[in-house]
Amino acid sequence: MSKSRMLKFLLLACAIVAAFAIAACGSSDSSDSTAADSTAATSLADCTPDTLDTVKSGTLTIGTDKPAYPPYFEDNDPTNGKGFESATAYAIADQLGFSQDQVEWTVVPFNSSYAPGPKDFDFDINQISITPKRAQQVDFSSPYYTADQAVVALNDSDYADAASLEDLKGATFGVQIGTTSLDAVNEVIQPDNDPRVFQNSNDVVSALKQRQVDAVVVDTPTALYLTAAQVPDGTIVGEFPAPGGDEWGALLAKDSSLTGCVSAAVDELKSSGELDKIQQQWINSAGGVKELQ
Repeated sequence: MSKSRMLKFLLLACAIVAAFAIAACGSSDSSDSTAADSTAATSLADCTPDTLDTVKSGTLTIGTDKPAYPPYFEDNDPTNGKGFESATAYAIADQLGFSQDQVEWTVVPFNSSYAPGPKDFDFDINQISITPKRAQQVDFSSPYYTADQAVVALNDSDYADAASLEDLKGATFGVQIGTTSLDAVNEVIQPDNDPRVFQNSNDVVSALKQRQVDAVVVDTPTALYLTAAQVPDGTIVGEFPAPGGDEWGALLAKDSSLTGCVSAAVDELKSSGELDKIQQQWINSAGGVKELQ
């Protein structure tokens, strides 16, 4: 999803994931159920380490993919509290009464995080989009971030100066399978050519660098990082809203007893302004990305 202070400022000033979680944005298949069904109101006063039924007693186990990239994680180390999602995860833990040394991290591949069945984590944080289809199989907390989608092309591409979505109709796009980025290409851009779908984000980036595709679609924070560090000869053509919006939530096992508490923690971080501070520090841009219509 920065290896130096200068890169962090680049991310802040202009906005990952090298093998980034383009995955960040999951499939937006529709269904009659809603992602909010499992976020019943809960008081944080009722959410303490001694009352929560965590995977390990007295420990909060948090999952994310590996490698983990900026601006969501720093130095491929979720435990350091640096990066938007690492900082958010520890802030949620703090709201639930867990100190940093009471938090353990476990590796959870993106595509398996929302598969049905038991989980070996208490919640997963990995730019996972809240979608009705996924909400049939897992729980989501209240959303902690809403992302737009962005188009990235090489500077000398025929599509680098596209001024509208219509101008991108003839492009061949690269996207990762099972993501809202793929849905955004198919439902919003609706290109003349079927997008090329790749199993992982490394392959998507490689396809762009090797000119196997004209452009890729990722969430905007990832696009800002890519053009600042991963693909320096690339440019952000523009951004546009994902179909139905693209809200990210902490993911939990279906009908988890922790869902209400994690949602209450996220809601408190929002109302107190702490979540906004974390977003400002690690992910916000100073603008400059044009909107494609």
